[in-house]
Amino acid sequence: MNITFQGNPVTLLGKQLQVQDTLPDFTIVGNDLGAIRKADTKGVRIFLTVPSLDTGVCSMEVAKFMEYIKDKKEVSCYAVSMDLPFALDRWCQSKGNDRVVTASDYQTKSFAEATGTFLKELCLLTRAVFVVDANDVVQHVEYVSEIKNEPNYDAVLEVVEKLTK
Repeated sequence: MNITFQGNPVTLLGKQLQVQDTLPDFTIVGNDLGAIRKADTKGVRIFLTVPSLDTGVCSMEVAKFMEYIKDKKEVSCYAVSMDLPFALDRWCQSKGNDRVVTASDYQTKSFAEATGTFLKELCLLTRAVFVVDANDVVQHVEYVSEIKNEPNYDAVLEVVEKLTK
């Protein structure tokens, strides 16, 4: 898989997911410093990995998903980064976010390893989107080829719509 940051190649560590894979187990850290495990997540889920919510593109992406799912109670969304939980909480408060669960992978890189999203050169997560069904089967995967670009929102939303009908 060829991923770039500002046009320069970067290396992803871990096994990249594919459609029909079972989402591996992981543990991430919530804004309250508590553990969030795969077993704690249910139903149709959108998992976003972003380099940092302190950047414009990442903030805009998560805000767009926040808006999309605001009336979709049957869909949950998790935005995972290497940001500290305190920074994630600050972002949530500044955006009035009560729908997207922001979480950090800073302690163990568990989510990064489970999804193949760790950027070796930057020690951050790459930009990626995974849609997972109620049976933990991955139904959509996008590793954004240029980290500074946004994901294909329409493709994600199309899969989510099919899963929630």
